[in-house]
Amino acid sequence: MKQPKVANLINQVKLLQQNFDECNLFFVPRCDIKYVFKLAREAIDSQLTKNVELIDKNVKEACMICLEDNEPSQMFAVDECLHRYCFSCMKQHVEVKLLHGLLPGCPHEGCKVRLNVESCRKFLTPKLLNIMIQRIKEESIPATEKIYCPYPKCSALMSLNEAICPQQESSSKQPVYGSSGLRQCIECSGSFCIQCKVPWHDRMSCSDYKRLNPQNHGEELKLKALARQKLWRQCIKCNHMIELAEGCFHMTCRYFFMLFYSI
Repeated sequence: MKQPKVANLINQVKLLQQNFDECNLFFVPRCDIKYVFKLAREAIDSQLTKNVELIDKNVKEACMICLEDNEPSQMFAVDECLHRYCFSCMKQHVEVKLLHGLLPGCPHEGCKVRLNVESCRKFLTPKLLNIMIQRIKEESIPATEKIYCPYPKCSALMSLNEAICPQQESSSKQPVYGSSGLRQCIECSGSFCIQCKVPWHDRMSCSDYKRLNPQNHGEELKLKALARQKLWRQCIKCNHMIELAEGCFHMTCRYFFMLFYSI
C-alpha cells in the first residue's frame, strides 16, 4: 500500500488478527462497507447469544446500585451503553426522576444515554409509562412554546404550532377571526385564548376578561403568596418554582439554562 494511512490501518488490523482463532482479511469496495458492518454485527450478536445460553443458571450477577446478587434474567441492560442493573433499582431510579419532572437516563456515573419508553415497559407501571411519555413530549417542546389546555378535565400539553387555529378551517379567503387569539385544544377541541391561556372569551378583550373574572386567578394568587412566604423563586425560562433547600444560590434550569438564585 502506497497510502500511509491505509497501510497503517492494515497493520493495525493484522495486530488485531492475533486475538482471533480464525480471521481472514478481504478488501471490499467502499459501497459494500455497510454490508460488512451488518455481517460483523450479526456475528457478534450470535456469539453473545451463544455465550448467554452457556451461562450456568446458578451464576449470579451483582447490581452496581444495590450490590445484591441477582439472576441474569432479573437484570436490565440499558440500550446503547449496555450498563446492567436489577429491575428493582431501575424502577426506583426512573420513578424518582419522573416524579421530579426529569427525563431519566442511565444511572451509570458519567453516562449520558437516555432511556426510551419501549425498554422501560419491562419494569414500569402503565401510570409511570404515561408520565414518561409526557416528560419526553415536554422536553421536545421549547419552554416558550408550551401550552396546556385551560380546561381542568383535559389539561393536554401542546405546542404553539399544534394548537388548532379555527381560521384555517374556513373556506373564506379572509380570516374569520382576524388576528385574535382563538385556538382549539388538540385533545378535547375546547376553545381557548392563546394570549391569556383561559377558556375563550368571545367579544371580550383579555384585560376585560381578567377584570370581570378575578375569581379565576384565585389559585394563582395563592401560589404567589405562598412563594413569597417560602422565598421561592420562579425560573424565567421554564416558569417553574424553585425552592432552595441546601447548597449554594446557583440553580440549574430543567432546560439546562443557568440562572443565579438571588434573595
